[in-house]
Amino acid sequence: MCGRVTIQTPALAIARELGLAGVRSALERPRYNLAPTQLMPVVLNDGERMLDAVRWGLIPSWAKEASIGNKLINARGETVAEKPSFRSALKRRRCLVLVDGWFEWKQSTKPKTPYLFKREDGRPLAFAGLWEEWTAPDTGEVLRTCAVITTGPNRLMAPIHDRMPVILRPEAQAVWLRPEPQEASVLQPLLVPNEDEPLVAWEVGRVVNSPTNDVVACVERVASQPALL
Repeated sequence: MCGRVTIQTPALAIARELGLAGVRSALERPRYNLAPTQLMPVVLNDGERMLDAVRWGLIPSWAKEASIGNKLINARGETVAEKPSFRSALKRRRCLVLVDGWFEWKQSTKPKTPYLFKREDGRPLAFAGLWEEWTAPDTGEVLRTCAVITTGPNRLMAPIHDRMPVILRPEAQAVWLRPEPQEASVLQPLLVPNEDEPLVAWEVGRVVNSPTNDVVACVERVASQPALL
């Protein structure tokens, strides 16, 4: 599962990093503990490649209530093509979710121990994502929402958790963002653990456990613990 992320890199720097046309909308401030239902930086496959900000928690176009998005923050890569909530988006509405890192909790400790995972050089990561556009039936409000696709763990993640986000390499990003409909047979080979990214992880304080805590202390390493490589 991927349920919390951090994004401190400015929107314009992300746009330059990925060679985007620009920024359509952006987060108002750095986020140290970004949680579902909040705005997430993404690149949609809706035409010109621009950085945008959409709500985390996918609401299918056919949903009657927005609350379903609270349960659809992740999609399993192994079954995403089969699930009614995700299969149309997989074919037509794919996106990149841009973060600096993500948090996971080690299940074998009591209480569970939080870790931050990120690139060794601090550059942004591009997760495979899906997006939808939903219109509220009572007000006509239009929401764009997204979900992060997950897969099994790589070597770094395996001691901590059995799931991780799909991190797309640059060549895979180009395939993922193709605007035309794509068959699952083309896309699912991309949804695998990434062993190539130079990732590191370290234990962080339990201040991150609460999504109301969005402060720099959430990403700081517990001083007595070495980083995982």
